[in-house]
Order: sequence, then C-alpha cells, then structure tokens
Amino acid sequence: MERPTNLFDREPEWRELARFVAMPLAGPLVAVVYGRRRHGKTYLLEELAAACAGFYHQALEEERTPALARIAGAVSAFAGAPELPGARFDDWATAFRSLADQAGGRLIVLDEFPYLVRTSPELPSVIQAALDAAKKQRHPSFRLVICGSALSVMTELLTGQKALRGRATLDMLVHAFDFRDARRFWGVDDIETAFLLHAVLGGPPGYRDLLSGVGAPSAPEDLADWLAEGVLNPSHALFREAEYLLAEDPALTERSLYQSMIAAVAQGAATRGKLADRIGRPTTALEHPLSQLERSGFLIRDEDLLHGRRPLLRIVDPLLRFHFAVVRQDQARFESRKTADAWVAAQERFRSNVLGPHFETIARHWTTTYASEETLGGRPRRVGFAQVNDPAMRQQFELDVVAEAGDSRSDGKPRFLAIGEAKASDGQRTLSDLNRLDRLRSALAARADVTGTKLLLFGRSGFRRDLQAAAGQRADVELIDLDRLYNGT
Repeated sequence: MERPTNLFDREPEWRELARFVAMPLAGPLVAVVYGRRRHGKTYLLEELAAACAGFYHQALEEERTPALARIAGAVSAFAGAPELPGARFDDWATAFRSLADQAGGRLIVLDEFPYLVRTSPELPSVIQAALDAAKKQRHPSFRLVICGSALSVMTELLTGQKALRGRATLDMLVHAFDFRDARRFWGVDDIETAFLLHAVLGGPPGYRDLLSGVGAPSAPEDLADWLAEGVLNPSHALFREAEYLLAEDPALTERSLYQSMIAAVAQGAATRGKLADRIGRPTTALEHPLSQLERSGFLIRDEDLLHGRRPLLRIVDPLLRFHFAVVRQDQARFESRKTADAWVAAQERFRSNVLGPHFETIARHWTTTYASEETLGGRPRRVGFAQVNDPAMRQQFELDVVAEAGDSRSDGKPRFLAIGEAKASDGQRTLSDLNRLDRLRSALAARADVTGTKLLLFGRSGFRRDLQAAAGQRADVELIDLDRLYNGT
C-alpha cells in the first residue's frame, strides 16, 4: 500500500500498519495503537483507512446510549444505507457483529477507544468473545485497530488478566518526533532556535496546527515574542495544554496530588525523598501515584547504571516540564497578561529547569540513536546516566551520559564504552571540564571497566580554544556541540 505523500516521517509506523492491513485474513486480527495527545495517530489512521477503503470511527466523550447511536449511524453510512432517526444498537456485541459483517474483512479503526471503555467497560471482553467466536467461524472475521491517547488505559489492555492479553498482532506506540525530525517538520534553519523550540514544545506534530497563525521563531531573539503569542498567551489553546494532558487520563483521579508531584519534579525534586519533602507526604505514600504517572507516560524513573536502586525522576513531555517549571510558578502574572515581566523573572527557571534537563535528554538520545560506533568505541547495549563520587573534590557528580557495552567483565563489572557531561549553559566549556571528566573516569574504575572508555563533552555554547586543542591531541575525547547533535555522528 503506497504511503501518502503528505504524511511527514512515520515511515516505520506506516510500514507496520500497511503490513497489518495486507496480512491474509485467515482469522481475526487486532492491532493496538497508542500515544500521547497530538502525536498524529488520528491523521495516520485516517489516511490508512482511506487508502484501503476501511471503516474509521472516532469516539467522543459521551454516555453509552449516544455512543451506541453514533456507531449505528457510522455503520449505516459505511454500508451506504440511509441513517434512520433514533436508530441505535442495544449493546456492543450486536454493534461489533454488525460492523464486522459490513466490513467484510476490510480494516476497522476505533479511535479514542478509552472514551468507549469509560462508559462501556465490557467492550474489551466483547472484542475477546468476537475473536474467539471468529476463530471457530461463529462470528465474521475482522481486521481491527483500536487506538487511544490515555496511555494508562491503552497499555493496560494487553497486560495481566485483561481480556485482550495475548490477542494483539500489532502493539504500536506512536512517539513524538525527536529533536532532529521536529526541526525538519517545523522548517527551522537555525539550530539554536530549533533547540529552544523543542525544549518548549517537544515533538508532537499537532502543536504546529495549533500555532498555524503564529508559526515558528526564526532566531533565538524571537523566542520571547513567539512565546507571548502562543504558549504564554492565556487565550491560546497551548497555554492550558499541560492541564488537558493530565485531565484526559482517567487513572489520574487525584488531580491536585499529581499536579503537585509533577511541579516538584520540574523544580528539581528528582528523588523520592526530595519529592516527599516537597509535597509533604511520606515516601511510602508515593509508590502508587508514581506508578500511575509512569503508566500514563508523564514521568519516568531513570535508573542509575551503577546504582540500580537510586533512580532519578524525570518528566517525559517537554511542554509539561515547561508549564510546571515556568508558567505554573508565576501563573497569576501570565494569566493577567503581564507576560514580559513574568518571562524576565522566569529566565533562571527556564535555563536551569528546562534547558538544562532538555539538553541532557537529547544528548542521551543522540548517543543512543545517532552517534557512530567510531565515536563511542562500539555499539552500546543501553545508554543512561550514573552518579559518581570525585575523591579529589569530595563531591558527587552526575554523569549525564553513560554508554554501556553489551558485554561485561568476568567479575560482573559493567564495561562503559563512553561517559559524558552535557551542559546547556551560555558559556563555552573549558579545559577544566575535561580534567574533571578524566578524574571521574578514574574514580569509576572501582565500579566499572573503563579501559578505553571515551570521554564525551556536550556543550550547547561550544568549546574554548584550549579545550579544542587538547581534545585534538587525544583519541579518547569527543566534543559535541549543537551542530553535531543535529547534523553529525
């Protein structure tokens, strides 16, 4: 099936979905597609259904009876029959059988599936029963895609004792665009501007439509005005997008708690202990809400590659981080349109709590996805971070990037291909940064195999000449600036 020319990127996703549509229908087939709001899932599936003359239905947030009435009207339209006023199905088993009959093996897409499950929790079991009956030729076979944005609902469909566990042929998470793809999607030439844009919005393609009247900034000095027209404009949809993201997930019922937790992490409370202190609850009371935020795709517990039981809490979505680190801390002034003053006051928060963590994130992503084997000294099994003590300075430092090899030594020590520090500060990185990284590599020798480990220095603002000269004389040092992050390996 030919990929639509107007579909940006998404080659792997389209390929997998096209393969699903092309599978011989020897029995019923189910695919599960999910991803955060505005990641382009609906557009992708609408194009897929149109390309194969399939059935596409987007559910609304409504009660069971009107939902059944809407699906009845959609099935009638798909069959080319007139829609009868007041017609509806009595239950989902009847509705799904009728839909499978009319589809005749063609693709069926049920989008925003969590809205249906919220008022009809039996629906996954209905699909399971239809699957089992179709295998015994007691129900028409079907080719079904179910899709949704509420990650806690969608990821749970195929787990544990759930009705659809083990029934899906395809289980696809649709990610936001990464920093390189986002730059191409927005058409931003200047690399610093592309970095700032991605630090604020991340990579959901749907945000470009929301900013169609604003566009993208063309230079770093345009950022303040661009923000004032869009993300920091209280009349703009993106101003409250972070709150919408949290509100749409049914697992996050205690809104004040979850918002307080994300706000605390955005302000630097990166451990469970610091988080508990910040929000005034014991650490034992945080396990369930942390798990819910993880299942919903808002937070991750990033495991230290050396100390597995000392994870750091990180916010996944850049817009969420920007909102809780910048906007929420001074929301009254932003809402009263004192944007210029509030933005000036937010500069330190923006640098330390937004740009810093974001630069570290894309440094790890670059190491995982774009760095060559020559740069890293091999192909890593995983990339993460590690905390290490510097005996000379009597301090603990965080290595922002650690690339672990696929093999370990016989004594069980991990072997590190490369270690690195990523700094988004305005000043250029200096020779002292390299000297510190040298010391940290030596300090790691007690816990890991660092024989031949490369040193990676990531600098948003570049590197001083003495550092460049020193690095040029050493085969174990790599300097990575924004240009190399966006264009090099």
